[in-house]
Amino acid sequence: MKRKIINLIIILLSSFFIFNIGLYLYCYITPKVPLKKVKSYYLYNNEGNLIFNDNKNWIELEDISRYLIDATIDIEDKNFYNHMGFDYLRILKAAINNIRNKSLSEGASTISQQYARNLFLNYEKTWSRKIDEALMAAELETHYSKNEILEGYLNTINYGGVYGIENASWYYFGHSASSLNLAESSMLAGIPQSPSNYSPISNLTLAKKRQEVVLKSMYKNNDITLDELNTSLKENLSYIGKLNQGNLNNVLYFRDAVIEELNHINSIPKSVIDTGGLKIYTTLDEKAQKSLEDSANDYLDISSDLEFAGMMVNPVDGGVLAMIGGKNYSISQYNRAIKAKRQVGSIMKPLLYYSALENGFTSASTFTSEKTTFNFSNNKSYTPSNYNNKYANGSITMGAAIAYSDNIYAVKTNLFMGESNLINIGKRLGINSKLSPNPSLALGTSEISMKEMIDAYSSFANDGYKINSHFIDKIEDSNGNIIYEYNKINIDSILNPNLTFILSEMLTYTYDTSFIDYNYPTLISLLPKISNKYALKSGTTDTDKWIIGYNKNAVLALWNGYDDNKKIDSLEGNYQKDIWIDTMEKYLDDKDNSWYDIPKNVVGVLLNPINGNVATKEDKKSKIFYFLKGTEPSINNNDFEAVFKEENNIIKE
Repeated sequence: MKRKIINLIIILLSSFFIFNIGLYLYCYITPKVPLKKVKSYYLYNNEGNLIFNDNKNWIELEDISRYLIDATIDIEDKNFYNHMGFDYLRILKAAINNIRNKSLSEGASTISQQYARNLFLNYEKTWSRKIDEALMAAELETHYSKNEILEGYLNTINYGGVYGIENASWYYFGHSASSLNLAESSMLAGIPQSPSNYSPISNLTLAKKRQEVVLKSMYKNNDITLDELNTSLKENLSYIGKLNQGNLNNVLYFRDAVIEELNHINSIPKSVIDTGGLKIYTTLDEKAQKSLEDSANDYLDISSDLEFAGMMVNPVDGGVLAMIGGKNYSISQYNRAIKAKRQVGSIMKPLLYYSALENGFTSASTFTSEKTTFNFSNNKSYTPSNYNNKYANGSITMGAAIAYSDNIYAVKTNLFMGESNLINIGKRLGINSKLSPNPSLALGTSEISMKEMIDAYSSFANDGYKINSHFIDKIEDSNGNIIYEYNKINIDSILNPNLTFILSEMLTYTYDTSFIDYNYPTLISLLPKISNKYALKSGTTDTDKWIIGYNKNAVLALWNGYDDNKKIDSLEGNYQKDIWIDTMEKYLDDKDNSWYDIPKNVVGVLLNPINGNVATKEDKKSKIFYFLKGTEPSINNNDFEAVFKEENNIIKE
């Protein structure tokens, strides 16, 4: 029996050595990739000016603080200089501990393996990715010295959303990595294991505990004394939390979106992307980005957990002009503007009303606004309510329903046409999220991303053409050859431009004094700040606050909410309205002709804005409503209420 065990051990060891010899021999004959070009990108704005360079702050190993180097090796890979890419004893120990603890919590990746993953690979937790990582780590060890690998690692690792030690040093402490002291070094070295948790800006308590672990590791490896450990642990560090990227602090969210889009361009081989050195010409408009960032910074409460996101798009071609994915990139790199799906509230209503215009409604079509219970089969009922329980208790126009964001009018419109109409227009406008056919769909109870909503509104803003918001216009390889260009031709016309004009005009009623009556327009508070004409709509649910609007030049959407879907207090997050108008006014201050010409097939009629009757001398208020020629009212409006009551079982409360 012993003989068999010994033979098995010999076979296993022989196989192990043969495998390693074969692995490193294969790596030896593979091409050597220049490290400073791997996964490096040069990002340009929409005017062709360089805005981001991954390798701009590459720092030589000899110029990095010795404290930082020792701290990194001691906490991440203490045997770094003694292995060839894999610490087999550490791997065995981690495997035993994981089996004992019945988890996969303990890892054993070396610095070489982490560097390989950061440079060349994605973060999918698959066996295929693990094999690729191991192979790449072996190639690094074969072609480069330990110091070259360590230098590359320190220049590319994630320090809480900031990549590279030089960038991190400036971001957290305002000086070069060459002058990091022991306390600063031990704090930074602790971040890479869990960047979102151990950044001192996102969680100082956890960061200090991690710093203590790093310092004790340095002491255990005889790199510092006990006095140095205690002194550094007590040192009160000050954190800056800003990265100089041309005064655009949130450009990192934009950069991540660009890289994600790059990785989904099928026409560019992955080998080309991995080689790097690409010149990426983006859609970023620095004036738009600065307008958004400055306006947001004037109102956002950084100490609050209430999150914020925003996106501005050129409605003509779908180029994203500006974006903020969250309040603080170093705390959370999650981009809420393109990844989060939230209840959209009343910003769903313009889609409903465009569909209504296509189906015979006009801007003056009326329903009765009153407290209502809708009864359905199987003894089901639905009782929506208006904000603050304000009702006209009489007929109101579609224009007034938009101005007041009347929920009863919206639900009646949705039921009158059939819920499938709203679902169909949503799909036509590019909303791919699931839309459930129910009465509350008109009130925005479905979860939809900001990107989807802004694409839909862009079709309203560009006279009915379908766009796909994007971040990249053109890509050149390291030799200047164009390898990708966004197709701005062949844009489909999906909406009637006459109807988009009518809808856009109605969306200006949300801040129009003509509608001050039994209620106030939802965005009337913004009127003193408005110098341009905007189509504008807000939306509120228990967990989300939205505002989205446009003119010919730009579409801007903003959102507030908690990441965990906690309910928002009625007084929280109302500043997004001010951020919206401040951003647009700053961005458009030098732009002319931002509104639409009246189409030839559209006519305006002066009406009573509430009940939709043709205005007379007795009316205290009047407003021009727009109609397709031939549908304008002559005496009375198109009243759908009688037909609606016949087709639905309505109970007036």
